[in-house]
Amino acid sequence: MPSPVSDFPAAAPEDAAEHFARKLAFEADCWDVHASFAGGKVDFVLLDVRSPTLFAQSHVPGAVSLPHGKMTAHRMSEWPADTFFVVYCAGPHCNGADKAALRLARLGLSVKIMIGGMTGWADEGFSFEAEAAAA
Repeated sequence: MPSPVSDFPAAAPEDAAEHFARKLAFEADCWDVHASFAGGKVDFVLLDVRSPTLFAQSHVPGAVSLPHGKMTAHRMSEWPADTFFVVYCAGPHCNGADKAALRLARLGLSVKIMIGGMTGWADEGFSFEAEAAAA
């Protein structure tokens, strides 16, 4: 009798390779985003797609605030057409990053989701930034 894990057999290695390669084409993880910034090799724009209020309270260093509802062709034209975007929201319980990625893809832009969002960033032990309080 198989275990609950092997109750459904694993995919053939070539199928698994194709699946995971495709998955990596859609996702970046917090560690890789952090390493890109730490190493000075940032070839993407990191977009925090939560509300400006939440962004001001705390966000990933280097991120730009742009709620997914504000992602229009006009607004995105502020960047060159070949810009690569990475989007994140609160965490795995939030689909804001999915909505943002869909909007950007429909606008013909390259995009990945930073899986884990703010929750994943915190789980890795990385620090956050906050906007300076108005005097």
